[in-house]
Parts: sequence; structure tokens; C-alpha cells
Amino acid sequence: MKTIDLAYRTLYAELVQRSLDASFETDFSTAGNFVRVPVKGRDYWYFEETRPQKSRRYVGPAEDPEIAKRVAAFKEIKGDLRSRRKLVSTLVRDAGLTAPDPFTGDVVEALEKAGLFRLRAVLVGTVAFQTYAGHLGVRLPGAALQTGDADFAQFHSVSAEVDDSMAPVIDVLRTIDPTFREIPHRTDAGRTTQYENATRYRIEFLTPNRGSEDHADHASPMPSLGGASAQPLRFLDFLIRDPVRTVLLHRSGVPVLIPSPERFAVHKLIVAARRERSAAAKREKDLAQASLLVEALDTTRRRDDLAFAFAEAWGRGESWREALLKGLHLLGPDRHEMVDLVLGKALDEAHIDLEGFPML
Repeated sequence: MKTIDLAYRTLYAELVQRSLDASFETDFSTAGNFVRVPVKGRDYWYFEETRPQKSRRYVGPAEDPEIAKRVAAFKEIKGDLRSRRKLVSTLVRDAGLTAPDPFTGDVVEALEKAGLFRLRAVLVGTVAFQTYAGHLGVRLPGAALQTGDADFAQFHSVSAEVDDSMAPVIDVLRTIDPTFREIPHRTDAGRTTQYENATRYRIEFLTPNRGSEDHADHASPMPSLGGASAQPLRFLDFLIRDPVRTVLLHRSGVPVLIPSPERFAVHKLIVAARRERSAAAKREKDLAQASLLVEALDTTRRRDDLAFAFAEAWGRGESWREALLKGLHLLGPDRHEMVDLVLGKALDEAHIDLEGFPML
């Protein structure tokens, strides 16, 4: 796997920083102020405006250093739209990084501007995978990057506690394509977790299910998601814990939250193991993305991150261990050998001995 030149990695890091700066400028008027509010023993930043009437909007946890830095520098933030467009163009054209298809980019950008990521939702799935090339500074093959949908996830506890909400999701999506419609949930007809347009492009909202299996077939209401509910899924809490900030290479750069690459790789092994046989194409894509990220983490000397993520998943119980082992065995011979080698080396270097884990 080839890395991109240091100069381009530096440009990408600069674009991430400037895109986040620009999102603050768009979201928050200089007529307002940031206030620190204690909620259940933790401090959070909110943005308060007094005109035309007093209102308060959630920004993020006070201990998040990136948010704290943006708050401190708020008055100095200036828009540089044209300059960032040139950065995006350079990274796609010259560095060979992947941009999303224009429609997907427009959808994610519209949801970002509506406040989706400010409210700590996380971009997941293949659209998130497209950002790892820039985030890790490697080139990823295009076949693993293709998609016809976009998926987003959020913890229900976050959605319930932020005391803020984005505009109605259906209204946001219809600014991109007026044919978007709500798809009634299969068991909760009054709730919507998915949206689809005339060409069958689909948007889905997800949330972790760590409770009873009774929740699996019901849509979870998400107070901050503009009328959208979310489909509860097992193992999702592992994926979206401690997300990272990066940028989608669309227009002038779209700042997003995505799962850490090591968690994404481990989660894809689990997801592949749980796919039905009828979903063989999706399973193959899961395995390809997992193995590519394992290779990328090895290439960029981030094996420790992979080792600790795998160990965390392994320690979560028997069902997790069975899924991980099945996912590893589903890898083709070449991928299996590479992943075994990298994972074994990662665990060894991190001095992690997993109880019950077979020797690689």
C-alpha cells in the first residue's frame, strides 16, 4: 500500500482544520456568545443568542480540545471558501485521494450545515471509509469505495441530552432532491429511520442497541435528529465510541465525524460474520474494507491502535469473540495471511495476551 507525500498529508491536515473553522463561522453568529453549562456532572459548550429572541444551541463537550480551541479563537475565524476549494482540488487531482460522488457529497454537506455532526452524529459505512485515505495518508483502491447510500449513527443518550435539534431531516434532504421521501419503519409505521429518493438513493440513521433484543425491531426516537428515528443495532456502540474529526473531499471540504479506522476495521470483521448468506456481495465488501484498513494501519505504523481496538472487542464477551473469529476465517487466503501477520505483530508489540485467542 502506497502512502501519499508528506506535503499532501500536511495539506489534508490543514484542510481539516480550516473546514472545522469555517463550520463554526457558518453555525455561530458573532452577535452571540459561548456559555459553559454543567449537565449531569459534566460541562458542555452551548451557544447563546439574544436576538431576535433568547435561544441556546448545543456545541459539544467542554473537554473536547478541538472545540475548546475553536471557542477561544471564534472571533478570529474568517471564511476562505475559494482557497479551500483549491486545496480539495489539489488533494483529489494531484494526491490521488478519493472524493465522494457529487450527490453523496451534497447530501452530507447539507446535513453537516444543518448541524448533524455538531450534535455528535457520526458518519458510518462506505462514505466514512472514503475519508480514511486522507485521514491515514494512503491510497485506497476504488472498488471498496463505491456506495449508493449514506449511513449516520448517534448514541440515544447523546440525542436525548443535548437539548437541541437540527431542522427536519426531510426538509434538509429535499433541498438537495425534492423526490426524497420518508420510509415508514417496518414495525413502527409512525417513525422513520430511512429516507429514499426517486433513484433509490437511501439515507439511514442508526443507534446502538445494548439492551434487550426486543428493541431490535423497533425504531428508537432521536430527539436531536430533526424528526428522524434510528434503527438499533448490536455492536454499533463499539464502532462510534471516540470518533475522529476529518473532512470529506467535496467542494470546499465538509467537516465530519467518523469512527476511528481501527474500530472501523474490527467492526467490519464482526459485521461480515453476521451477514446472511444472501448478502454475499456486502460481506465481501466488508472484508475488503477491513483488510485494507488493517494494511493501512500497518503501513502508517499504527498497529498499537489496531491491537487495543481488537483486544477491547475480544474482551466484550463470547458472542463478540465468535464473530471476530468467523470474520477472520471468512477472509480470502491472501487477506487472511496479511491480517494474521499484522494483527499478531500488533498484539505482540502492544504486549497483549488475549485469553482464548488462537495463536496466529
